[in-house]
Amino acid sequence: MAGMASLDQNTPQHPRQHPLTVGFDLDMTLVDSRPGIAAAYRALSAETGVEIDVDLVVSRIGPPLETELAHWFPAGRVAAAADRYREIYPDHAIAPSTALAGARESVAAVRALGGRAIVVTAKYEPNAKLHLAHLGIEPDTVVGWLWAEAKGEALREHGAQVYVGDHTGDVRGARVAGALSVAVTTGPCDAAELRTAGADVVLEDLTGFPAWLAAFEADRMA
Repeated sequence: MAGMASLDQNTPQHPRQHPLTVGFDLDMTLVDSRPGIAAAYRALSAETGVEIDVDLVVSRIGPPLETELAHWFPAGRVAAAADRYREIYPDHAIAPSTALAGARESVAAVRALGGRAIVVTAKYEPNAKLHLAHLGIEPDTVVGWLWAEAKGEALREHGAQVYVGDHTGDVRGARVAGALSVAVTTGPCDAAELRTAGADVVLEDLTGFPAWLAAFEADRMA
């Protein structure tokens, strides 16, 4: 387990009177969606006749769907391919996907401290909600179709003090929001990449997050 970083003078500070609000990314932060995404891409490939390297696709989950599809489809077909992917996604991607270690416990830890847990993701919002419902993870709010810096707008709107993600794009979103960036190495970015991008705290996975959050909230309320 990576060591827990202590708060220092460079850590974003938030008045203690603000209720605790923690944002989470979805794919590869809360949910191991690789099996489901792979299945959806295989179905899209079979239906369209376009060859897609599914292993490569799932190795770089994070950016918007259209960004990935642009590697496989001509520019003029990307929008239609994205629409079709989102249509077939529920039938192929929800059941095979699993909760990552510590995901349920991390959302519960926010609630146990009297806080709000929100999910801010680049995924199509209805499909994000299907994943969470299937896995029994119940955030207070789900906001979809936002990537990187755009996530910061939603985080700021909801008053998030912390944003948890697995990608350098999630770190950038936290920075825009003035939130503390907690990064996990369960996605495509390793610890060095996440630290270089500006993550305040890097954990191997979410199993260490509840303890970290308890210490963070104690410091915030002191």
